Amino acid sequence: MKLHRIWALAGLAAGSAAFAGTLWAAQPDESALTIYSSQQPGAISADFYRPAPGEAVPPASSVPGYAMVRQDRDVQLTAGRSTLRFSDVAGLIDPTTVTFTVPANPGVRVLEQNFQFDLVSTAKLMLRYLDREITVERNVGNETSTLTGTLLAASDGLVLRSADGSVHALNGYSAVKFPDLPGGLITQPTLVWELTSPVSGTQRARVTYQTGGITWWADYNVVFNEGRDANSGLIDLSAWVSVINQSGATYKDAKLKLVAGDVNRVRPTPPQIRFKTMAMAAAPAEDAGFAEKAFDEYHLYTLGRTTTLPNNSTKQIELFDRAKQIPARRLLIYDALGSPSFGSPYTERNPGFANNTRVETYLEFRNDAASGLGVPLPAGRVRVARVDNADGSLEFVGEDAIDHTPKDETVRLKLGSAFDVVGERRQVDFRVDAKAHWIEEEIEITIRNHKAQPVDVQVREPMYRWSNWTLLSHSHDYVKDSARLIHFNVTVPKDGATVVRYRTHYSW
Repeated sequence: MKLHRIWALAGLAAGSAAFAGTLWAAQPDESALTIYSSQQPGAISADFYRPAPGEAVPPASSVPGYAMVRQDRDVQLTAGRSTLRFSDVAGLIDPTTVTFTVPANPGVRVLEQNFQFDLVSTAKLMLRYLDREITVERNVGNETSTLTGTLLAASDGLVLRSADGSVHALNGYSAVKFPDLPGGLITQPTLVWELTSPVSGTQRARVTYQTGGITWWADYNVVFNEGRDANSGLIDLSAWVSVINQSGATYKDAKLKLVAGDVNRVRPTPPQIRFKTMAMAAAPAEDAGFAEKAFDEYHLYTLGRTTTLPNNSTKQIELFDRAKQIPARRLLIYDALGSPSFGSPYTERNPGFANNTRVETYLEFRNDAASGLGVPLPAGRVRVARVDNADGSLEFVGEDAIDHTPKDETVRLKLGSAFDVVGERRQVDFRVDAKAHWIEEEIEITIRNHKAQPVDVQVREPMYRWSNWTLLSHSHDYVKDSARLIHFNVTVPKDGATVVRYRTHYSW
């Protein structure tokens, strides 16, 4: 595909002159933003980094988030009524959210507000110049020729009618010259205000607005080092914030904060979407990171330095310094049935679904100061790696997503399924008397361990047939987790098996 130079001669110069009287600065003097993300915990799709076929960047409309932007600039006001143009704003701005104030001069009033977004492009220029005269440059060999005529069509190449009445179909050309820039087309998204001001001169204006095409999420990296046994160890935890900016604007030296929490927002569609935030911050040391504090019902992370968020970019910022040597433990959990429950006594012999044979593996640690952590953790994806002692390399062993987690809570990560430990659940006996309203069921669960060392396994069993139940017998001690869930903690010897057996009486 050829690249064509587009010239809008007189009109472009005239437009620049018109802007010069009212637009004070091409770049904002000061900017800050609060980014809200509807991205659920976990990594954002790699599609956000890849443009669609024929596109320069991925579609900004697919970015699951938005931002509140604040820009402070010096502007030139005229006493009485005047028009002010404010360019270099995000292309995906929501015009209904725009506010304009002059903090030092509250007498300035906004009478009308417009958002002009009909940006100049080759296709729009061609459309505006149908039945009008243009000049086309063509390269023929080593020579350049020009053809001036009335543009008749531009959908598949160009069709021009020259002054002598002949019609020319042009499938290739090197440049097109337009006499001017048609009215209504602009080079940047622009906010236009009709203002009335009691004074004239340079004033510091503050503009705030909401824009789409921007989002953020958190990612965590965990390195697990095994301790005295296979079930315990120490972890190192690092956290990063990633920001995608496809809003159509660059935020240079922006003040930034991160607010973690579920912020409610009215949406046009019924499903509720959870939002997280990022916002502005105070200025300071060049290497200053995030400082955290409670803020309303959320947690505020203030970045101690400014940062630049270029348009069509992804940036990573460290959320906090790596936390090291956090005590952790590995868990093996066998949950054959999941968590089924019924609104009436379930009297069928078979549960109606297949038993799971996989034993799931988890990593658990305490998010408290005593463990070396104790900070609120925004929702995000946690990747876990272990050191291969043979060569010292890190090997990926699993990942999970966490929700917003306050300090002094326990974090449990599901890593995958154990290869050498399997479970089997079977019904040994079943009796039911519908007239007397009771059921008795005996269950046997076998855990087989093919490892060269013993393992501890938690066996979870739901009392799914009815809420009124009693264990008549049980081979191992059990823990009652809730009204309809129990678990057994068992040790399975190396290359051996352990059998859990219990009998339950249900009545209603």
